[in-house]
Amino acid sequence: MPIPDSEVERVLVVAAHPDDIDFGASGTVATWVDAGVEVTYLLCTSGDQGGFDDTPREEMPALRQAEQRAAAKAVGVTDVRFLEGYRDGWLEPSWELQRDIVRVIRQVRPQRVLLPSPERDWNRIQASHPDHLAAGEAAIRAVYPAARNPFAWPELVSDEGLEPWTVREVWLMAHHDSPHFVDVTDAFDRKLEALRSHVSQVSHLGDELDTMLRHWGGSLATAAGFGDGRLAEAFKVVPTG
Repeated sequence: MPIPDSEVERVLVVAAHPDDIDFGASGTVATWVDAGVEVTYLLCTSGDQGGFDDTPREEMPALRQAEQRAAAKAVGVTDVRFLEGYRDGWLEPSWELQRDIVRVIRQVRPQRVLLPSPERDWNRIQASHPDHLAAGEAAIRAVYPAARNPFAWPELVSDEGLEPWTVREVWLMAHHDSPHFVDVTDAFDRKLEALRSHVSQVSHLGDELDTMLRHWGGSLATAAGFGDGRLAEAFKVVPTG
């Protein structure tokens, strides 16, 4: 069982690209914000390989950052951070990426971290973009053991004053075994608004986006036993000990 939301003051959400969070978890994020939880987004790349038109590549990072900030605002998140120096499509769980995530964990000091599953789902390969796997692997290594270990990147303590921090719980997005469901019916309109903010990524879908999200969310709600007309998101929840 997850720790009660009443015991969670801060959540850090790590993702590879702008829009990943909004597809996988923005309804849940909205419920956390409604409950008074402070949520921070950390994007490992700015999604420069995304898009479906002839937008010049050099314009895409700034465009997608702006889209992500607008999407975050739709669900009440104002703290949106982007790492520098990591290319869309080239992400690896390097020591540098792990250190940069550790830095943000120690800055934010979250009780809960939500991250992409680092395990490939062979039944739904679209959920297992290599960048997602890399972001998930780097993030889980950052959560345990590095963020809590004072001897992991000791310069974060000596030079930046960032003391170790123990994350209590991890939530995995897009994991093949996701038995924890969140009812996001009341937050669905905000999830849809968040996703529509990613104009460069979803404008070609038109009304199909609403239909697709309702199909996914309805299927998960049925699996959860939430009843007809409900919508859900699903996660694997892992205590960190």
